[in-house]
Amino acid sequence: MTHDLVIVGGTVVDGTGGAAYRADVAVDDGVITAVGTVSAPGRQRIDASGATVMPGFVDIHTHYDGQATWADLLVPSSWHGVTTVVMGNCGVGFAPVRPHDRQRLIELMEGVEDIPGAALHEGLQWNWESFPDYLDALDGRPHDIDIAAQVPHSALRLYVMGERGATRDAATAEEIVEMGRLARAAIEAGALGFTTSRTKNHRTSRGEYTPTLTAAADELAGIADALGGGVLEVVSDFAHADEELATVIGMADASGRSLSISITQVDARPDGWRYLLDAITAANQRGLTVTAQVAARPVGLLLGLQTSVNPLGGSATARALGVLPIDAQLAELRRDDVRRTVLAEMAEARQLFGYDRMFVLADPPDYEPPPEDSVAALAARSGRTEAELVYDHVLGDDGRAMLYVPFLNYSDGSLDAAREMLEHPHSVLGLGDGGAHVGTICDASFPTTMLTHWVRDRTRGPLLDLASVVANQTSRTAAAVGLLDRGVIAPGMRADINVVDLENLRLHRPSVAYDLPAGGRRFLQRADGYLHTIVAGVPTYANGVHTGALPGRLVRGARPAPTSTSSQNGAS
Repeated sequence: MTHDLVIVGGTVVDGTGGAAYRADVAVDDGVITAVGTVSAPGRQRIDASGATVMPGFVDIHTHYDGQATWADLLVPSSWHGVTTVVMGNCGVGFAPVRPHDRQRLIELMEGVEDIPGAALHEGLQWNWESFPDYLDALDGRPHDIDIAAQVPHSALRLYVMGERGATRDAATAEEIVEMGRLARAAIEAGALGFTTSRTKNHRTSRGEYTPTLTAAADELAGIADALGGGVLEVVSDFAHADEELATVIGMADASGRSLSISITQVDARPDGWRYLLDAITAANQRGLTVTAQVAARPVGLLLGLQTSVNPLGGSATARALGVLPIDAQLAELRRDDVRRTVLAEMAEARQLFGYDRMFVLADPPDYEPPPEDSVAALAARSGRTEAELVYDHVLGDDGRAMLYVPFLNYSDGSLDAAREMLEHPHSVLGLGDGGAHVGTICDASFPTTMLTHWVRDRTRGPLLDLASVVANQTSRTAAAVGLLDRGVIAPGMRADINVVDLENLRLHRPSVAYDLPAGGRRFLQRADGYLHTIVAGVPTYANGVHTGALPGRLVRGARPAPTSTSSQNGAS
């Protein structure tokens, strides 16, 4: 026989957490058909000698809800070995929607997820009203990777409650029933789950809190219980931890659905994440399925002349120059008199961030920078003020230079807390937010950080095991959202595969592009070392370059584990 595709000579890390082994992989009709010694030829052949063969990554926390309706390529995620993304997290999205609420949903996404409103206005076609209609719109467009969607609570609340939903009024019993009915219809049409937000950090572009912030326990439990399938996802401040945990985990209690909770280390409660993980462990011990979504590194702001947050913004002069094109800004900022004025104004202003928690972002970026590399420490050693160092740095590389301010997962000045979270038995990698925070944060590259920093490069503490790292962003993330047909290199599984040069895998510094609709700005981040990415048996990227193939489709609903009829560790 002749296979569609044969990958030969690679070291397989199969996504189960088991030890690596040498094997060939055969693919037919988008499915892995043999793993072992494959003697039959392939219509396409990839020589993976010296490389590592692993499943495509399943990123369960993205916000491509808008981008997926207008773009074929879901970059930057697909540049980092991701072959399936799950959207609709944090209770925000674009369906269901009544025509008069479209602007509200744009303002919500613009404020919560830092996606330019102008890009959304131009890019969204709004050829849907119900959530099933939205899925149909997604289904009509091929992509480079698979996409799956979840029902966002904010859109659902606005649709059912109107203005009362936006102003966070309590839902009536009838409204809860109606929200549950619509959510169940969405699940039956192919939504993966239901998501909500309970954090004060989530506000519209007008500064209003998200409509779901104070939704009562009976509303959350009522919607969850009505779903009949799918998963639940929630983000919360957990300011009153016991009360909030009872409300959030009550959704899983009421429905029996799997629940995932976003968890990070916050400076105000630097050990609070341990309490939350203990509560998750206790919930699993009593029969629930509750998972922590955790991050690969600090969640950090990127500061520069082209980003949403300008580190010179304490100066009125610099703010006025910020409206100019970058070349014109640079010409002005390089003048000695302007430099003196800006620095004097910065000295009088209250700085938004402490210089002891601000770092120069190099290429490749260091996402676990030591205190001695902070702007404060560098300035002290150089004899300059912190503001002078910042000013001179951001003018570098023709205005493309950036600074990095880690604000979550870095209370102790290291990633030790993140390592504990990543190793917890009830955690999976999440929170990369691909498609969101396009002018402030660029974390869609988490999968590459896991393979470089945690497996190979870390010097400030223990490394993580390659097999467990791969499992934590393939089979375990897939299982967390009910996609049991992917995430493992085994016969019968979907042929989503990465061939990676681990030795030369390298993450580049983020860059700014103006390629969203209406010329909107966003961060992109490249990586070297992904030799081949394959989606449903079709090569989509070779050495980071798109092949032109668009095999990605909408995944409608949970997927059962396949019953294999092919060969594992045998001949073919």
